Amino acid sequence: MEKRNLRKERIGVVTSDKMEKSIVVSEVFRVKHPMYGKFLLKTKKYIVHDEKNDSKVGDTVKIMETRPISKRKCWRLIEIIERAK
Repeated sequence: MEKRNLRKERIGVVTSDKMEKSIVVSEVFRVKHPMYGKFLLKTKKYIVHDEKNDSKVGDTVKIMETRPISKRKCWRLIEIIERAK
């Protein structure tokens, strides 16, 4: 049997759900400035495939890397960790 490579996983917040079967997930992380030492907030946005259209804006979700589904979409939704209030 062939062994698959490990897939990257990320946790982020849904910022847009206006597309059909797609969502935009933002991952916020802290980076230390190389010279001044101050911590900066950086944001990375992912276009994610959501087959059932069940996630809404503000949900915390877990996503996983997958094969390219479209031009910019190569991540898919694994689970909704926390619903928006």
